[in-house]
Amino acid sequence: MAKGKKETTGTADKPASEKKKWGLSRQHKVLLGVLFFLFSVALLLSFISYFLYWDYDQSELSAFSNRNETVHNWLGKLGAFLADLFLYHGFGVASFILIRFFFLTGAYLVLDLPVKKLKKTLFWDLYLVVIVSILFGFFNAYLPELGGVIGYEMNLFMQDYLASTGTLLLLIFGLFVFLIFRVKMSPDAIKLFFEKRRKEIEEELETTPEPQHTPDAANIPTPAPMPYSVTDTSATTYHEENEEDEEEPEMIVRTVTPTPPPSQFEINREALKPTIEHSSEINLEPAIKPKPVEYTPPAHEIIETDDDSFVIEKFAEEDVVEENLAAKLVKDFGEFDPTLELSNYQFPSIELLKDYSSGGITINQEELEENKNRIVETLRNYKIDIAQIKATVGPTVTLYEIVPEAGIRISKIKNLEDDIALSLSALGIRIIAPIPGKGTIGIEVPNKNPSTVSMKSVIGSPKFQTAEMELPIALGKTISNETFVADLAKMPHMLMAGATGQGKSVGLNAVLTSLLYKKHPAEVKFVLVDPKKVELTLFNKIERHYLAKLPDGGDAIITDNTKVINTLNSLCIEMDNRYNLLKDASVRNIKEYNEKFRQRRLNPENGHKFLPYIVLVVDEFADLIMTAGKEVETPIARLAQLARAIGIHLIIATQRPSVNVITGIIKANFPARIAFRVTSKIDSRTILDSQGADQLIGRGDMLYTQGNDLVRVQCAFVDTPEVEKITEFIGSQKGYPDAYLLPEYFGEESGINLDIDISERDSMFREAAEVIVTAQQGSASLLQRKLKLGYNRAGRLIDQLEAAGIVGPFEGSKARNVLIPDLVSLEQFFKNEENDF
Repeated sequence: MAKGKKETTGTADKPASEKKKWGLSRQHKVLLGVLFFLFSVALLLSFISYFLYWDYDQSELSAFSNRNETVHNWLGKLGAFLADLFLYHGFGVASFILIRFFFLTGAYLVLDLPVKKLKKTLFWDLYLVVIVSILFGFFNAYLPELGGVIGYEMNLFMQDYLASTGTLLLLIFGLFVFLIFRVKMSPDAIKLFFEKRRKEIEEELETTPEPQHTPDAANIPTPAPMPYSVTDTSATTYHEENEEDEEEPEMIVRTVTPTPPPSQFEINREALKPTIEHSSEINLEPAIKPKPVEYTPPAHEIIETDDDSFVIEKFAEEDVVEENLAAKLVKDFGEFDPTLELSNYQFPSIELLKDYSSGGITINQEELEENKNRIVETLRNYKIDIAQIKATVGPTVTLYEIVPEAGIRISKIKNLEDDIALSLSALGIRIIAPIPGKGTIGIEVPNKNPSTVSMKSVIGSPKFQTAEMELPIALGKTISNETFVADLAKMPHMLMAGATGQGKSVGLNAVLTSLLYKKHPAEVKFVLVDPKKVELTLFNKIERHYLAKLPDGGDAIITDNTKVINTLNSLCIEMDNRYNLLKDASVRNIKEYNEKFRQRRLNPENGHKFLPYIVLVVDEFADLIMTAGKEVETPIARLAQLARAIGIHLIIATQRPSVNVITGIIKANFPARIAFRVTSKIDSRTILDSQGADQLIGRGDMLYTQGNDLVRVQCAFVDTPEVEKITEFIGSQKGYPDAYLLPEYFGEESGINLDIDISERDSMFREAAEVIVTAQQGSASLLQRKLKLGYNRAGRLIDQLEAAGIVGPFEGSKARNVLIPDLVSLEQFFKNEENDF
């Protein structure tokens, strides 16, 4: 199952602080949780049996190692020892509270709940254990077996300073602290409880039917009409809504037909009236108090109570039908799970990767000693003494940290970079003066026998498996041999540069492999642009799982420059659509949106859907800039500026980090940069804004920065056969019907249709016509050079000029004929066209 696999590979469902704290896999957590659970049961049994057999077992504790001695404790000698430790020498009966904590810890680990929530529980349990133990110790003379040694001794200590009365008052105060802050008990809560109970009792009394003492009508004979109307005061009932409010009793008035005995009623002679034949004609409204009817006041109505000083103003509450519906849906069906469509998806096994490292890093003691002596000797030749030196061995580079003597200028050591490289006979000496965060100077020296960092060792590291990140990327290992993991969602875009053959393509494969091992196909999609057509073709096999493309039926791996432009513009449309969804959902980023969608608070009928992350990977950016120019740079810059919040992230690689390729707009929006070895300091400054990349040793040696310090990392090596195995494993599983379809983009491939409406012509149409007529040469390349346009726009302008009758039709490799001889004729042409329009 996909969920099970995610648990074993370290999902991104738990907080980072908990992952780092425990560092345990799912199986280990379950095992440890069961251990805590059983330990709590063992403590409970040993504690209970202690109070039953302590007088038998107390004498046997000294013979703990004697197997012939028997004890009555249900857990044997170990149970007797634990009970004696906790109950007698510990906190007494308060130790039972610790059983609860061990039980909760085990349950949290087994159910995979965040254990950090137990910190507050542990604090209050220990607090209550101490208070209860001291309280029982205070009454030790009456209950000596319940306080424990700790409670008794702490009570004596407190009484030495506070006496017995002060100790008791302090203990009572401690109990109130627990009740107020833990149990949340307050005078208002107590008052509210009694008022609620009182109200319930009153409602029960109101709903209880009153006994009716009316004689059975069937047994009463029908007498002759009476001359008088008699009021039956014996049937009067009293209805009190408030004991303090004594109003006039409510009377139920009935007309009695039979003649009652004179002794039962008092007849008011003055109130006698003429006989009325029909009782329905009697108007008794002035004598009757109407029974109150339940009435719901309007939203804005002010409700006045019996107390004139207390007025309740009631307003209508906001409509929360959808929220209630969402809560009901979550209760009935659970939260929305985007992985259900591919619920049987299995993540690739780590065994598909090859382990190139043989036993980890090999430390050559002789090489370290030799390099250390040469560094010290070279610095002494320039009268620079060293107070301390330390070596940190990495996979390919060893870092020598030196502490110079007082009074030595750092710049003096920095200027000796070439001299140290000469003395060590090594390539790629790099001096860090000083190391950020340390009071040392670093000298990075390549190892004579570098170790290969395999992708298997990086993927299998606990730091990657337990990484609490949205898009974790395992790049390799640092000089201290620690796995370097970064979050692409926090970067939010990455720029990668380096000379040919220095590891860019391997770095891209490492990035994609990391995401394939960590994220479900429903959570991330890739848009792969490969102008070289051979680097990313292996990922075609996972098209129906992880790739995104235009809805034109073509290949998901984009190699045509024209299709690249359409794809980038389509991503811009996708970005705008996603921002509209975020606006409707009243959230700020994709993480909040997806969380709200999981909780079923967004209606799919309104266009809402689960949004996967989209990662755009461009393998050779310089080729796109050379061929398409502004048409590629504009959507790239727009995506880099705006697409972070809605989950579209860019990874751009180039072997030519020059200023005309990596422009200022692109650099400003790509704070995360990776530099492999380059050939010049100028290229290093272009990509990193500092030198250092020209001093790397190649073969995956790189510098990573995210706008702060430089980190030297040995990129993990993943070979083509490994990528092929991974993609075949994923591609062989059930996938979606098609790749993730991006919004359709309608490019303006031809200017002929645009000429139907003159107002829809290109904004540079007039300038292009003047250039063509002046040169008397109708070619797109001329417009590219003169107007600094991309190829596609220049081609559209030529088509529009042809439709307008300024240039002739296409003639193969020849330039088009210009049908207007000079600029005067061209100006007359525009005037005639305006008049016609």
